[in-house]
Order: sequence, then structure tokens, then C-alpha cells
Amino acid sequence: MARLNELRDNPGANKIRMRVGRGIGSGKGKTGGRGGKGQTARSGVAINGFEGGQMPLHMRMPKRGFNVPNVKHYNTLRLDRIQAYIDSGKLDHKGVIDAEALIKAGVIRRALDGVRLVQGPVEFKAKKVTFNVYHASKGVIAAIEALGGKVDMPKAEETKADA
Repeated sequence: MARLNELRDNPGANKIRMRVGRGIGSGKGKTGGRGGKGQTARSGVAINGFEGGQMPLHMRMPKRGFNVPNVKHYNTLRLDRIQAYIDSGKLDHKGVIDAEALIKAGVIRRALDGVRLVQGPVEFKAKKVTFNVYHASKGVIAAIEALGGKVDMPKAEETKADA
């Protein structure tokens, strides 16, 4: 039967705290494990990425390219996907197909910075469809106009006028 006055921790369960800065005989005297002088030897210093005078990792790594500060994000749609929504009746091909119509039909979730049309593997069959999009590839424009449709790109026209 164990008695209360005989209870002890397992050997090694508790470690005695190292008291720093208590003389050279303690093994952690003088600088107390902080190295030499300077900013990092003082209390209350937190320099992110600072490596004690060594060139920091984020500065050693190569940097490539140019990071555009105002990147535009577009919804890229293939014509075969739009064709499938027109065939299912969710998208009305008689009206103007723009970002709002695509959101309403459930083709895209949100407008982002515009819609781009690209050619798909399946041929586009809907006749006389008017698109109002940010950008369309040459093949898409040719395919739509061959069926009597029209592609309006007001954003592209505005950028040409500004130049």
C-alpha cells in the first residue's frame, strides 16, 4: 500500500531550471547563453528573419520574375460548357450572355474581373448568340460569327482607346 509521505515523481520527470548569469562556475555565467553584445543580447527583441548577422534565408533564395501588383483574375470558359448550359435550358441564348447571365444560370459563381471565352473540343452550335465578355480568342470569335452571332468586348475596346 502506498503512503502519501512516500509519493515521489519518476526519476527524470522534473528537471531543475538552469539559472543563468550566476558566475563563470555555473556554466551559464557572464552572457547567460545570449552570445556577445548587440541587439539580440537584449530583452524584448524579436527580429523576424534575423539570423544573427548571417544572410537571412529569404535574402539568400533567388527571386525571379516581376510580381504584378494588380493582377486581374478572369473566369475562363470553354464554348462547349456554354453550349451544354444552352442545351439544358439553363442559359437563354436569345438574350445577351454576360457575367450576370452566367451567374444566374449557375455557370460561374462570381464575376471576378471578367469572363474570357476559349475554344473547346466540341463544336459550338447555338445560332445568333450575343456575348458581352472581357476577352475571347480569335477562334471563338470566328466560330460565333460564322453562326451569325456577335462578341462584344467593351473592356478591350476601352483599353485600346486609352492607349
